[in-house]
Amino acid sequence: MSVDVEAVFRAEYGRAVAVLVRFLGDIDLAEEAAQDAFTTALAKWPETGVPPSPAGWIITTARNRAVDRLRREAKRDERHAEAALLHTPDAPAEEGPVRDDRLRLIFTCCHPALAPQARVALTLRLLGGLTTAQIARAFLVPEPTMAQRVVRAKAKIRAARIPYRVPRDADLPDRLTGVLAVVYLIFNQGYEGAPELTAEALRLGRLLTELMPDEPEAVGLLALMLLVDSRREARQDEHGALVSLPDQDRARWNRDLIAEGQSLVRRCLRRDRPGPYQIQAAIQAVHSDAPTGEATDWAQIRQLYDQLMALTPSPVVALNRAVVVAETEGPSRALDLVDALDLDGYHVFHAVRADLLRRLGRPTEAVRAYEAALARTESAAERAFLERRRRELLRT
Repeated sequence: MSVDVEAVFRAEYGRAVAVLVRFLGDIDLAEEAAQDAFTTALAKWPETGVPPSPAGWIITTARNRAVDRLRREAKRDERHAEAALLHTPDAPAEEGPVRDDRLRLIFTCCHPALAPQARVALTLRLLGGLTTAQIARAFLVPEPTMAQRVVRAKAKIRAARIPYRVPRDADLPDRLTGVLAVVYLIFNQGYEGAPELTAEALRLGRLLTELMPDEPEAVGLLALMLLVDSRREARQDEHGALVSLPDQDRARWNRDLIAEGQSLVRRCLRRDRPGPYQIQAAIQAVHSDAPTGEATDWAQIRQLYDQLMALTPSPVVALNRAVVVAETEGPSRALDLVDALDLDGYHVFHAVRADLLRRLGRPTEAVRAYEAALARTESAAERAFLERRRRELLRT
C-alpha cells in the first residue's frame, strides 16, 4: 500500500465503514465495499493523485460499488428499490443523541447482547481498521481466538437482528464501559505508531464528554489520553528508540495538554466517584506534576495503584503496580511480584523482568529476559530500546 493510501486508510477507514453501515445496514457488506474502494484508490491514486477530499472519494466509491453489487445480486423488485435508495446523496436522518457516525457505530456495536470482549474486538475491527492480529495483541490472546470472536459477534448481530440505529439516551450508560474500552484501545494503537488513530481517539473522547458530561469515567478517559499524549514528543530519541519516562526531556512535554488533563482530573476528584480511568488519569497527573530534576512521588502513585488493583484486579495492572513497588520497596520485592504473574506472551512483562534483573546485578538473566521481550514485539521503537539495553548489558 502506498504511503498516501495507507495514511488515508488509517485516518478514514473507520469513518467510511461507519457511514456505509448506516447506508447498508450490514457490517460485512460495508467492510467489503470500503476495502474495495481502498483497493481502487491504490490502483488509481498513483496516476491521478490523491483527491481533494480523500474520505469523500472513498465513501462515494464504496457506496457505488455496493449499489452495483446489490443490483447484480437482486432477484426481486425490493432489492432493486434498496439499491436505488442508496443513490441518494445522504442517508435518512435519524433522531437520537449520538450524531457522529463513528461514535454511533461504537455505541451500536457495544450492544448488551454481545459478550463484552466481542463488542470491543468487533468495534476495533470496524472503527480502527485494525487487523485481527493487532487486536489479538491488544487483548493478549492468540490470533485465531480473536478471529473467532469477531466472526461470532457478527453472526450474533445477524441472528439477534440487532438494528443499526441511533441508541436512545437510556441505552447509553449501559454501553459506556465497552465504548470507553474501544476508544482507549484505539488510542493505544495510535500511540504505538499511528498518530491518526491517536487523534481520532482524542476526538471521540471529547465527543463522549460532551454527550455524557455527568459520566466521570468518560471525563477520566479523556484526561488519561491527554496526559499520556502530552509526552509524545519526548517518548522517542533522535534514532527512533523509546525513551523511558524518567529519562525523558520534560521541556518537550506539551504543557497545554498537561494543563487540560490535570483540570479534568480535578473535575473528577470533585465528583468523588472513582473509577479505573479516573485513577489511571490521576497516576499520569502525578507523573506530570514532578518538576524537572525532582523525584516522582512514588508513594502517591503506589496508593493509586492499590486503588486500581482493588477496582480492576488484572495481571497487567499488577505488573504496572510492581514497577512502582520497585521504587518504593526495591527491585527484589518487585521481581517476586512479577514472577508470580502469568503474562509470558506479553513483551512488557519480559521487559520489566529484564530491568529488575539488571538492577539486581543479574546480567545474564536480564539479557535472556530482554531477548524474550524482543521476540514478542514488532514495534520498531520498542525493539530499538530493548536492543540498546541488551547491548549495554553484553558490554559489561
